[in-house]
Amino acid sequence: MKTQHGGKRYGFFSGALWGLDTVVLAIALAMTPFLDFGQSALAGAVLHDVACALILLVYMGLRGRLKDTAKALRTRPGKSVIVAALLGGPIGMSGYLIAIDNIGPGLTAIISTFYPALGTLLAFILLKERMAPRQIVALLVALAAIVATGWSATSEPIEGGNAILGVVGALACVIGWGSEAVILTWGMRDEAVDNEVALQIRETTSAAVYLFIVAPIAGVFGFTLHSLAHLSAGVVALAGLAGTASYLFYYKALSAIGASRGMALNISYSAWAIIFALVLQGTIPTPMQVLCCVVILVGTVLAATSNWGDLLPKRTEKVTSSQA
Repeated sequence: MKTQHGGKRYGFFSGALWGLDTVVLAIALAMTPFLDFGQSALAGAVLHDVACALILLVYMGLRGRLKDTAKALRTRPGKSVIVAALLGGPIGMSGYLIAIDNIGPGLTAIISTFYPALGTLLAFILLKERMAPRQIVALLVALAAIVATGWSATSEPIEGGNAILGVVGALACVIGWGSEAVILTWGMRDEAVDNEVALQIRETTSAAVYLFIVAPIAGVFGFTLHSLAHLSAGVVALAGLAGTASYLFYYKALSAIGASRGMALNISYSAWAIIFALVLQGTIPTPMQVLCCVVILVGTVLAATSNWGDLLPKRTEKVTSSQA
């Protein structure tokens, strides 16, 4: 039971920190030189994942665990994490950015939101994870609230955008992120690949592919290097720090409570992003967004909880001694 409760806390923290990461990264992309660069989102993603990989390198080095990562890479589960990294990082995130460029952030958010639904189905088929019908209903309600939030933020169609390419990109994001969590959960069942080792393999793989393959092909490698001389690169690194902490909690949640419940809690970042945007940017949410925040947070917690009675406060019973 302690593992279940701990896993839910990890998942909740992962969502909160990813919401913080999202807002801080948005602040960085609104600064010089990203503000005037057409592919700022992709350049930001490259810097972000490289920052995460470097932070994890220092973290694992200080803990004396680099040898554990090297050992895990020689195992089959360790190699599976590399596959998961490619699905979740370059494939999933690149699809997400392509979708934003072609159909806008609102519609992209609506489509990409359904990665936990696909992940839950894959976890049911491949990992034999089970969720009670009421948990699935709670997840669907939370997803509906996220869709409503994205719909309210939907902007005008992107001028010159390719709608078909945008939808394909968003679907690549759903498939990449949904399958990533399932493969990671399977890999972390092996004692040689714990959540920290898995995360270092994932981020190092993603950063290397972004930096040496995606960035040169997309033509953002030079700009990425140029951005290092600006304050905004430091802000991206701060976002990467929040993202690294989020990933650490997310992987702990996947290991403790499984892919289905871990993903259900992680998508609470949609609500946390609205909260942090209010605190850090002064963006006032609409009444609809406030309502959706509440529904998302409640729905994700219920989706990750097998026995909803555990969420109720425990009543302390007074024990009275009988008198002779």
